[in-house]
Amino acid sequence: MSEKKSVLQGFKEFLMRGNVIELAVAVVVGAAFTNIVNAVVKGVINPIVGAFGSQNLDNYQTCISAACTVDKKTGHYADGIYVLWGSVLSAALTFLITAAVVYFLMILPMNKWKARQDAKKATEEKSAAPTEIELLTEIRDALIAQRNGGSADPAAASAAAAAIITQKSPQ
Repeated sequence: MSEKKSVLQGFKEFLMRGNVIELAVAVVVGAAFTNIVNAVVKGVINPIVGAFGSQNLDNYQTCISAACTVDKKTGHYADGIYVLWGSVLSAALTFLITAAVVYFLMILPMNKWKARQDAKKATEEKSAAPTEIELLTEIRDALIAQRNGGSADPAAASAAAAAIITQKSPQ
């Protein structure tokens, strides 16, 4: 029973990890986004291409054998070996549009946001570091303690001053 519980607990922990949930959300959003991209290709890109020929990119094909016959009703090759390069072009356009939208609407803004967050974090870390006046005050106090014999061991006081200088100085 404890093995089942540990296996189920491990599976639950796996599912509740942030990256697994984010991946599931990305798949769902990507599936919904596919419909938008397909609508843009069919509603915008295909009519633009249609201005130069057929509006349906799947109609673009080339016969590569000598014995090709064309069906006069549909305009498609009936016999022979032909390449459907229009459907490949349509798929490539769909991919490029999808990649561009994902990059410009999701990746680029996220990278800019992360850069701003890193810059904020760096400025917060710099402000947490001691100021020059604080460093000089600590060095002065260490030197006074060394001169006045405040430390039983003068070498320890000078080592402490050197340690303060190396730890607190900006690199």
